[in-house]
Amino acid sequence: MTRTHVFVTDGEPIRSNWREAFPQAQLGHAGATSCEAIIVWVLLPYTGDITPLIRQWQRMACDAPVVALSDEPRDEEGMVALRAGVSGYCNGYASPAVLQQVAETVLQGGVWLGQSLLQKLVATTAQNLPKPAVASSDWALSLTEREVMVARAVASGASNKEIADQLNITERTVKAHLTAAFEKLKVRDRLQLTLLVNGITELKAPS
Repeated sequence: MTRTHVFVTDGEPIRSNWREAFPQAQLGHAGATSCEAIIVWVLLPYTGDITPLIRQWQRMACDAPVVALSDEPRDEEGMVALRAGVSGYCNGYASPAVLQQVAETVLQGGVWLGQSLLQKLVATTAQNLPKPAVASSDWALSLTEREVMVARAVASGASNKEIADQLNITERTVKAHLTAAFEKLKVRDRLQLTLLVNGITELKAPS
């Protein structure tokens, strides 16, 4: 059986943006296992504790990742979803292109978060990381001088705009340096880059 994307809603049909992103998408049903899913997308309710819902669908999804969708994304809700073990958190009305990017990131083992939530998580991680006795800079050997500067700024919790202001370059150039650094260092996102630059190999979920 070909695996496909499964969207779980509270009785709502599959939305047009979901269908456009994944034409073969199916609608999930409460109480039904989704072992045929490549990703299970769960539309979160407006109120209530979302943790039991997410964990329920993690069990029903077999080995498939779970992405939480919210029609009114909030950083606080996103953090709860992240702690519950989701592989992604995004707007339920996101464009088909964005949904496809989310899927690509998640299927490669990454975690997709909104920019605001990701920035807060990176900043918090940078502030609370224990500093190694001897900081290794081996990661910098394959990068250009400017890419190293951008990477260090990201690892300190700076946003793209703040980095652009610090280095007197455009945000577009910052993004270009980051993309190059990600590819050379084989990391998926800002959080992994922060851990690498700070010499941390393991990250525990925030308490």
